[in-house]
Amino acid sequence: MPLQLRDLKNEARTLARTGQHADALAAHEQMLAKNPLDSESRRRIADLLFQLGDRAGAVEVYRTVALHDVRSGHLLPALVSCKVLESLGQNTDQIVALMARNFSHGSPTLAKFAARQAPVDLDASIEPPAPGVASDVAKLVARARARALDLSAFVQYPEQFLPVAFFSELPPELFPAAVKMSRLLRAGDGDLVFREGDPGSAFYFVAAGQVRVVAGGQPVDGRPTRATELTRLLEGALFGEMALVTDQPRTASIQVVGEADLLEVSRAAVAELTRAVPVLAERLDHFARERLLKNLIASSPLFKPFDNQQQMELIRRFEGIDVAAGTTIIRENEIGQGLFVILLGEVQVLRNGVPVARLRAGELFGEMALLSDHPTNAEVRTVVPTSVLFLGRDYFRRLVSALPALRKYFEDLARTRAAQSSGR
Repeated sequence: MPLQLRDLKNEARTLARTGQHADALAAHEQMLAKNPLDSESRRRIADLLFQLGDRAGAVEVYRTVALHDVRSGHLLPALVSCKVLESLGQNTDQIVALMARNFSHGSPTLAKFAARQAPVDLDASIEPPAPGVASDVAKLVARARARALDLSAFVQYPEQFLPVAFFSELPPELFPAAVKMSRLLRAGDGDLVFREGDPGSAFYFVAAGQVRVVAGGQPVDGRPTRATELTRLLEGALFGEMALVTDQPRTASIQVVGEADLLEVSRAAVAELTRAVPVLAERLDHFARERLLKNLIASSPLFKPFDNQQQMELIRRFEGIDVAAGTTIIRENEIGQGLFVILLGEVQVLRNGVPVARLRAGELFGEMALLSDHPTNAEVRTVVPTSVLFLGRDYFRRLVSALPALRKYFEDLARTRAAQSSGR
């Protein structure tokens, strides 16, 4: 009876997790026969060949697939194969040199627009492997290895590639060191990459699979909160990048869905790279702040009423300010100067000297005094070094006058905060 491809992938994952490696291999060989563009199944075949004792076959497939991924523009999956090959004591210099040539900073092969391979259709119908196909393991291993090594379905490689975050900021001479310093995490369903509140000591790429971003579930100021799934990140996504510029606590938890191959780059590794090439520090700081800004625009209700061009115009109206820990940004009983949005860091809200709330990256403050024309009713003080975006009073007022939906959002937020601070 035919299945959907996603169901057969899930079944293969379960079989591999429970040690039924031959049956899992049969499933991936069947998927690759149905769709020879499915590079994920090629990598899983290599994993399973190793589990079934064919170390030489596994190494050959990992190497072939890594070179193929680099040439077809898929750097992150290629890095996964490289890290596995390194763990098996294999030399990967040839593959890494090709990576540097195609993806490092200033490479002539990088372009803003480049062709992408269409994703595998997970809703496609597929027959499961025939009963008993996994009983002759030697025959299955030979057939799966040959199929994984057969790249005849790929008739031409692209001439240009899309830049890859972080790695395409590196000069070619540092590329091998960055690959060596990165760490491969092969995680299963439900595994936590990090928890909300953990120190930010590294950032990560989703090289294969997916993860969910979860906020809440951790006590805040002694009060329980409910966990909420904010979004899911798929292959190619980068997360935890705040660790590039700060070691502040994580603002959300990251949990694996199904299974995922993740690449970890530590702050210590970045520091070592920037010591070798000091100009890299400025480039990476700019890169990290751009990432934070894009995440803010994508997640904050402040920007939702606008299209992309209007969002960029609005963000240009903000002034970026870096503030030391312990600095008072807003004083109680003063005229409101403007709206503040936290880009990174954390602030504490105090009323009559008593803490009433903490606000973190993505949250905003200062709106209540602007809406009511009354003096500020609370003090806002940084807890850690904090970067904020500031929008002046006059432009804020013009903005909410022109957009009733935005004014309603701020009014609702102000009422919620007033109720919370009064204990209602």
